[in-house]
Amino acid sequence: MSYESGPYRVSRVLLARPDFRTACETRDFRMAFRLMKKYDGASQNRIASPVEGLSQSRVSRIMQGEDHIARLSLIERIADALRIPGAYFHLAARPWEATSEPGDGVPRSGGAGARPAGPGDEVPPPTAGSASPMAAAAPAESSRPARGGPDSGGLVVEEDRAELRYEDGMYVAHQRRRVLNTGIEPVTRYLMRISVDRFPGDQERSARLYRSNPLRWEELQLSAHCGDEQMSWQVKTDWDALKEVWLLFENNQGRFPLYPGESAWIEYSYRVGEEKWGPWFQRAVRVPTSFLSVVLDFPAEVDPVVWGMETSMTADAFPFRTAIARADAADRRVFTWSTSKPPLHARYRLEWNFRAGATSRNPADRTVPRPSEQMAATGIVQVGDPMLHQPARSFGLPAEAEDARRVVAELSSAMERVSALHTFGKGMGIAAPQIGINRAAAIVRSADGDILTLLNPRVIESAPESDEQYEGCLSFFDVRGIVPRSLELHVEHTDISGRRHITVYRQGLARLVAHEIDHLHGHLYTDRMRPGAAPIPVEQYRGTGSAWTYHP
Repeated sequence: MSYESGPYRVSRVLLARPDFRTACETRDFRMAFRLMKKYDGASQNRIASPVEGLSQSRVSRIMQGEDHIARLSLIERIADALRIPGAYFHLAARPWEATSEPGDGVPRSGGAGARPAGPGDEVPPPTAGSASPMAAAAPAESSRPARGGPDSGGLVVEEDRAELRYEDGMYVAHQRRRVLNTGIEPVTRYLMRISVDRFPGDQERSARLYRSNPLRWEELQLSAHCGDEQMSWQVKTDWDALKEVWLLFENNQGRFPLYPGESAWIEYSYRVGEEKWGPWFQRAVRVPTSFLSVVLDFPAEVDPVVWGMETSMTADAFPFRTAIARADAADRRVFTWSTSKPPLHARYRLEWNFRAGATSRNPADRTVPRPSEQMAATGIVQVGDPMLHQPARSFGLPAEAEDARRVVAELSSAMERVSALHTFGKGMGIAAPQIGINRAAAIVRSADGDILTLLNPRVIESAPESDEQYEGCLSFFDVRGIVPRSLELHVEHTDISGRRHITVYRQGLARLVAHEIDHLHGHLYTDRMRPGAAPIPVEQYRGTGSAWTYHP
């Protein structure tokens, strides 16, 4: 057994065990975690601590058979943090595998074993989706194609078109994908997935929802075709929030495999109610793709707003390079976005907000949520959660560069969700603990719209001059409090390559940065207020949407 200090990594001995590989291939994390404990001596906390978004309590529930891991993003984080090769999970080789030395005991991911991810962030790619439940299709996943079986390394996507329509409380997804078999074996089946996440940013809440109200086959009304032929299908995985299905190139009339050099349109559709669907849709590109597009079709009466963020393995999150087109027709509002030749491993995440509220079939249900309820619905951790009072864990850079990029991407996505709900005339910021990640990262958007990324920041000097201004906090957004702050801060922070920098921030930007650094030390602005002072209800505050005032 291994009881080494430092972040836990799966041992070579365990990686070589067939039962561990089988557990990973079937994504049986109950067995995988138990084997880690048995052969590596890894405690639940030791398994969870290196993995962003995985808590010790959730590892415990999984080991007891009370929970499952379905999200592809979390599976990828487990593979990266615990150094489990991608092939073990039928994923493409992980970026860190390329830096592993021969003979280091880490098995390599074979190209044929890698398969694309699909819709839903939890799925593999050339599919539509993301955290919202769009189904994702992927080629067969055996590392060596069986005779007559699919060659997952040989399929490429010529066109990938997804449409999502919302109406009367129901999301209907329709996927069209033109695939080309560039391999040497006929393809006889195609893996598609439907993955849902109602509360992105709050995994515990989503897990509770799907345990009590799982996604059911009968409600999906799944149908699939290859050209004019209806495709039979076979269940592969049946979890509360994740369904995997083999679409078969056959039906009761005969078989129609996709032979080398041939291409065909695969189409499938399904539906999910709004109570189980999350307000985001992510596309992860894991196989060569020539063209990718997505259409979101919403009722105009809900006043929808849509935005998109792109992330990759080598870059921070940033807005889509091209605009999302909007067209208003009759009572519908349609958003369209597309890209040509997207790079492998790129992720395109679309999110939306219904500013007028989703159409409820019961008028009595239409209530205006409090500001704090709106923030909680976007995944912002609310006051009372112990996470807000714990010092955040620093990044070891550049070794943890990938983890840092992932956290910054999550922060950027949260900022976009929040910005759709409120006008921040003074600027705004979000710290990682506010989205449930206990790492020393924050992002700040100035009043002018400039974005600052802060990794491992700490104040090393502050000017004696100070002023008092009202501040708000996304974690208790129903009130505002007047807070004294220094007018100038000298902040030491680290870039992604591990280099240290010292930056001077002044006036409003200094206040924003100080607020976020406080979060990373487990403090709220109420800790900085003068004795006897108390926040006021937001209804009494008159500065919403305007900048702080400073005098020369």
